[in-house]
Amino acid sequence: MIKASLNFMLWVPDIADDKHPSQTHSMEHYRIMKKLIVVMLIRVATVTTVFLVQCGCKPSFDNKEAQRPNIILCMADDMGWTDLGCYGSEISTPNIDKLAIEGVMFTDFHTSVSCSPTRSMLLTGTDNHIAGLGNMEELLTKEQEGKPGYEGHLNDRVVTLAEVLKDGGYHTYMAGKWHLGAEPDYYPHVRGFERSFSMLDGGASHWNDMAGIQASKPVADYSKDGKTLQQLPKDHYSSKSFADFLIGAMREDHGDGKPFFTYFALQAAHDPIHVPEPWLSKYQGQYDDGYETLKAERIASTKQLGLIPVDAPSSPFQKTTKEWNSFSKEDKAYESRTMEAYAGLVDNMDYHIGRVINFLKDIGEYENTIIIFTVDNGPNPWYADEYPSNAGSDFMKEFDNSLENIGQPGSNVSYGLGWAQASAGPLDYFKFTVGEGGIRTPLLITGKGIQNGVKNNTFAYVMDIMPTILDFAKIDHPETYQGREVASMRGSSLVGVLTGKANNTHEEALGGEMLNGKWMRKGNYKAVLIAKPWGPNEWKIYDVVNDPGETKDLSKQQSELLEELRNAWDVYSTEVGVVLSE
Repeated sequence: MIKASLNFMLWVPDIADDKHPSQTHSMEHYRIMKKLIVVMLIRVATVTTVFLVQCGCKPSFDNKEAQRPNIILCMADDMGWTDLGCYGSEISTPNIDKLAIEGVMFTDFHTSVSCSPTRSMLLTGTDNHIAGLGNMEELLTKEQEGKPGYEGHLNDRVVTLAEVLKDGGYHTYMAGKWHLGAEPDYYPHVRGFERSFSMLDGGASHWNDMAGIQASKPVADYSKDGKTLQQLPKDHYSSKSFADFLIGAMREDHGDGKPFFTYFALQAAHDPIHVPEPWLSKYQGQYDDGYETLKAERIASTKQLGLIPVDAPSSPFQKTTKEWNSFSKEDKAYESRTMEAYAGLVDNMDYHIGRVINFLKDIGEYENTIIIFTVDNGPNPWYADEYPSNAGSDFMKEFDNSLENIGQPGSNVSYGLGWAQASAGPLDYFKFTVGEGGIRTPLLITGKGIQNGVKNNTFAYVMDIMPTILDFAKIDHPETYQGREVASMRGSSLVGVLTGKANNTHEEALGGEMLNGKWMRKGNYKAVLIAKPWGPNEWKIYDVVNDPGETKDLSKQQSELLEELRNAWDVYSTEVGVVLSE
């Protein structure tokens, strides 16, 4: 009613601007009439607003007039830095690649080493040790159990992005992997999402069988709109079904004038490697030359695309990696087929992201939507039977992991150490480590006011996403929420970088810890301690801008800086409450 009245007010003609020759009334007469009508309509609008507020109703405001953008936040799972076409991959990802063309592509964005710690920072803007995920719940040690920041789920010390946006007038939708608490008190519905459909665990079958990936959790948990699900639809496939849910939620509320925040937490490309046709067979024969060849090709592509310096040294394979030519013919076929299916999984994920983007265009919201795509951590180096609770158990015997069944329902296959290093391209290490291959991931952001087709080499961290979104939404982070004090955000907004008004975000040293791995970054330099069993468990320092593969330790040349960053890490550890395991 208010909007209609104001539109009518604007319609009243000004005789001074209307030169129609048939006009017979005086200008003064029309001006007086217009002033009277304007006053009357303002009074009507005021009375109407007061009445609506008193009766508990909320007036509808036009989202586009208010210039509050919709937000689509996509987070993929367990992917290498070079697994997207725009980052040097041979895998077809046209919808994600278009985000790079239309927005800003970050080449130096970082996360934590694994799923839930990264997601806790993504949705709170603060450190994972403050948010409750100092370690993954599945990996908590005796030293960490019961300690603040090691609850294994999002705790009450933080307020989530969804909670803040919901209170700020946004619709909040979520579909996909949650991994921030599997008990009903910690479901997405409780932490600010008005609509949600989620796989609650760290990993699960992509099909409808709800099979878990570890002997310790053979059946995965799911919830929908705050209720626990006992079964999934027969046609369930993760990327498709989660996209369907989000499209339905956005369609249902579209037109009510409120902007929306949509969190598309893709289960892909986490193992088990499952994918339907035609994607399953699309890459047949693509990887017959092995992971050593693929890694070299990916490195060459990143240099050609200008993502790393052309003279950057290449990171070597881990010594425990089996040489491709040492495999038998049968083993090569099996390894190749696994990577083919993985490529199809990534390709299929891109297709369903494209469906969500096309829906935005269909309903006329694309131009008013900020779209963010990123990945929670680097590629998984484990085969399925190497998961802690799977090794030595009978759990893996329940699956048909034959060559013919890779990618199909009833299988539980992951691609292992060799392909993981190929996915990381020029970066060293992988998931579970604080090497660049474990914590440097893609980040693409596009939308109104954001630069087009820009490759940005600014160092950025996953904690920066929430401040950036709140900045775009013009909403302040609260000091208290529901009567309790909440931790402030440690991240910084990237809006200045995205709009071209700032060159960087972090001048100060910034770092993290997971699984006893430690790192601290300042400028081009990264002090890092790769913990056992993957690394030497000693501090080193690298120029990761010019040496992203961390091949040249500069401890002697940069001894003072290394000491400064080690001391900075000690301060950080105390501030956030790190508890190392023995």
